[in-house]
Amino acid sequence: MKSKLLIALFATIGVVTAAVAAPATYTADANHTFAQFEYNHLGFSNQTSRFNTVTGTVTIDQAAKKGSADITIDAKSVDTGSTLFNGHIQGEDFLSTTEFPTATFQSNDMIFKGNKPVALKGTLTLKGVSKPVTLKITNLDCKKHPMTGVDYCGANAETKVKRTEFNMGKYAPYVGDDVTILIAIEAAKKE
Repeated sequence: MKSKLLIALFATIGVVTAAVAAPATYTADANHTFAQFEYNHLGFSNQTSRFNTVTGTVTIDQAAKKGSADITIDAKSVDTGSTLFNGHIQGEDFLSTTEFPTATFQSNDMIFKGNKPVALKGTLTLKGVSKPVTLKITNLDCKKHPMTGVDYCGANAETKVKRTEFNMGKYAPYVGDDVTILIAIEAAKKE
């Protein structure tokens, strides 16, 4: 009787351990996921704008210390704070959103330090040009959402690129070539 009970207990522990160790995929919450970009404007100031529509998924396998991300940015959702400038940024000299309506970041290489993801190495495709980039994860927390009780992960990540490498070099070097991209994501676990 004791041996059957022990076998059942170990089987239960095995199932629970497998469930905890399984990879988890999280879908971006549209109301709390945004991408920002920052660049220097004529040496006067650092301008910050954002994209209002970002979708995608992130998968984390905590046990294997692996993960991936597949993020899509609607380039037409650029928000500079100025309707006139939004149109300028969407034009052929910069995002060229008629021809390239989205930007993407795809990664199958999540870097861990200890038990925490610290970076994602992947490919950024912007204006039809794909380049390798590393997103440094500056904040990451996974837990039950305090209002809904759903498993959530949230993170901030950043990288720097040169806009001239993505065929958007108009006005360089007067308008800075270096662009910092910041991503804030909150995502719900897929059931």
